[in-house]
Amino acid sequence: MTKKLSYESAGVKYSSMDPVKKIAQKSAKQTSPNLEKFGFKEISQSRGDSAYVWDEGDSYKAFVMEGLGTKNLVADETRKVTGKTYYDAIAQDVVAASTNDILVVGAQPMVVNAFWGLGKSEWLDDEERTRDLVAGWAKACNLAGASWGGGETPTHQGIVYPEVIDLGSACVGIIKPKERLTLGDKLQSGDAIIFIESNGIHANGLTLARKVAENLPDGFATKLKTGQSYGEALLSPTHIYAKAISKLYDAGINIHYMVNITGHGFRKIMRAKEEFTYLIENLPKVDELFNFIQEQSEMSDEEMYATFNMGAGFAIMLPQDQTEKVVELIKEAGFKSWVAGRVEAGEKQVIIEPLNITYKSDSLNIR
Repeated sequence: MTKKLSYESAGVKYSSMDPVKKIAQKSAKQTSPNLEKFGFKEISQSRGDSAYVWDEGDSYKAFVMEGLGTKNLVADETRKVTGKTYYDAIAQDVVAASTNDILVVGAQPMVVNAFWGLGKSEWLDDEERTRDLVAGWAKACNLAGASWGGGETPTHQGIVYPEVIDLGSACVGIIKPKERLTLGDKLQSGDAIIFIESNGIHANGLTLARKVAENLPDGFATKLKTGQSYGEALLSPTHIYAKAISKLYDAGINIHYMVNITGHGFRKIMRAKEEFTYLIENLPKVDELFNFIQEQSEMSDEEMYATFNMGAGFAIMLPQDQTEKVVELIKEAGFKSWVAGRVEAGEKQVIIEPLNITYKSDSLNIR
């Protein structure tokens, strides 16, 4: 009999991680005066958001670093079945992790650096896998419109297992003109919430997804109703939204706030400091992959939408009268989007109306 799973039982416990993030933010704040010797000043409201922002006079700069998590372990196992490495797709996941976060504050990705932590240097001797990783990384940087500046390939014997790699990326972005700075202070009651489609699971919730595979007789080779294997469905690369967001700014769209829907699932929609209720009325059709994970894990709808993106990879809040134009511009950039709901006055919470789910503010304790 399959044991009921949750993200916490799989090994990811936000209640342990999030309080430390808040403690770190308080200590980090004390270091901000060090910027002044360079003639720069931090934008304090960015602390706790997706990227850190500082003022350089004629522009703002933003910085973020992100890790992939465990999705490459799915690639390693699926390769045993299909013979493909999937590291071109994995590279896009890693680059997307930082570049999509930098977009949230209104920045354009400028420079991306790579972190490839090795348990054993010989991991790089697999020419096909390494070639796919390098090619995928360069392609992803081009999708984000950023230069790949360099990176680090440390060998951490005894910390990283010799047969795997620990992948991360860092991104510096520019906010110019400065009016594009987007930190939530423009949010107001009546704003529309637009969702942009995801491309499957992206790179969050993979620890739980891997636990599901452990309970399947055929593991990652298990076929979904679509005919695709579970492993290959999980390995669809994360969308990079830079082109879409750039088109919106270039068209003069008045963006009030944005969210990269990653860890914490739909709870991430209320990341802004401001007190508002986010009412979600129109949900995406749930991908068969998520249906399969829910069936195998026995997670509730509330748990699923608090863990996965569930078909919505990015959210934008903006005036209602600009929604039609925004949906068309995003379509031109190659993505489907839709008006998902609205921002209302009230306590900070996310209400998913079709499912009768409410996430209170204390369920997202990250700032």
